[in-house]
Amino acid sequence: MQTLTTKDILKKVRRIEIRTNRLVSDVLAGSYHSVFKGRGINFDEVREYISGDDVRTIDWNVTARTGAPHIKKFSEERELTIILMIDISASGNFGSQNTTKRELMAELGSILAFSAVKNNDKVGLLLFTDSVELYIPPAKGRTHILRVIREILYFKPKGTLTDFALPLDFISKVTRRRAIIFLLSDYAFSNPQEAVLQGLQPKLKICNKHHDLISIMVSDPREFELPDLGWITLEDTETGNMVEVNSGDPLVREQYKRLNLTRKDSLKKTLNSAGIDFLDLSTDHPYVPELLSFFGTRKRRYAR
Repeated sequence: MQTLTTKDILKKVRRIEIRTNRLVSDVLAGSYHSVFKGRGINFDEVREYISGDDVRTIDWNVTARTGAPHIKKFSEERELTIILMIDISASGNFGSQNTTKRELMAELGSILAFSAVKNNDKVGLLLFTDSVELYIPPAKGRTHILRVIREILYFKPKGTLTDFALPLDFISKVTRRRAIIFLLSDYAFSNPQEAVLQGLQPKLKICNKHHDLISIMVSDPREFELPDLGWITLEDTETGNMVEVNSGDPLVREQYKRLNLTRKDSLKKTLNSAGIDFLDLSTDHPYVPELLSFFGTRKRRYAR
């Protein structure tokens, strides 16, 4: 990634704050609140009965003591804990459009973080490669959120590969209270995907049993569509391995597309079988409509 000054970093973070804050305020805040509700009900206060109040909420002890009908008032236990669990392996630095996959993950993380803050929820961050690179415990406030955004964008990882096992174990140990965990990754495995997914599924199920685990896959169109450029060299950004392919051959392009679509379908089935919601986003499509649709689907499902 290019070297930036502190001033450049602050300007980029500020631009993301302005953009995402506007989106949250104008579009997403209500959807977030309606989908991710509190986990219980807290007693609020006792007040005098007003015509139209539910008689089932009358506090008979206070009513007898005061001689006037009073009711118990309750409020939803609104505060939630949101954990952004973000893959920062080397493959995230790729982008054939105006943004890289990591930049898109940063903006998505910002959207979710600011939505949480507006609803008085805590936000934590876990950045990982094939190990846990950085963990920021959940907290509130704008300063905290700006730090989260800055780390997502510019934290320099030691590793380049992807491994979900250690991060999933780590988050289960440090997060005792039930949390909503957004797992953002491009799911670019250097090892054979089937073997990785088979080993990963039990850990996903365990994490989702104790928390609400939501997977967001971020991809780039070049991962599914090769341009017709003749012989080209493709590099695995995580391992550095290279291979030459003839992109001028329609059969090669079709096989490339089919292989990667099959890999994505296999990933989706694995996540769904573990009871995990799956949202598929790309660097070349607007993500707000997809987020709204996703929130709407969850709201309808959990309202049943």
